[in-house]
Amino acid sequence: MYAIIATGGKQYKVAEGDEIRVEKLGADEGAKVVFDQVLAVSTDDGLKAGADVASATVDASVVANGKAKKVIVYKYKRKTGYHKKNGHRQQYTQVKIEKINA
Repeated sequence: MYAIIATGGKQYKVAEGDEIRVEKLGADEGAKVVFDQVLAVSTDDGLKAGADVASATVDASVVANGKAKKVIVYKYKRKTGYHKKNGHRQQYTQVKIEKINA
């Protein structure tokens, strides 16, 4: 059984017991999180989507908060002497999927 959830502008395919990294949620470690934006759920009967999963939720717990590896952004324009270097570390929340309520 798996579900497709949307959070942080992205979609994730999750199953019970999975650990995924999502955009920062602002929850402390050990806190419970409920994802209510469920797009589809796969069950023994088949794939359900749309109005069939309007009340479906996914329960998860926060494992850790952190920052991803640094990404270097380098801008350059030839013949003008223009160089600009910038770095970025995206913050994330790692969650463990506990239960899919379909």
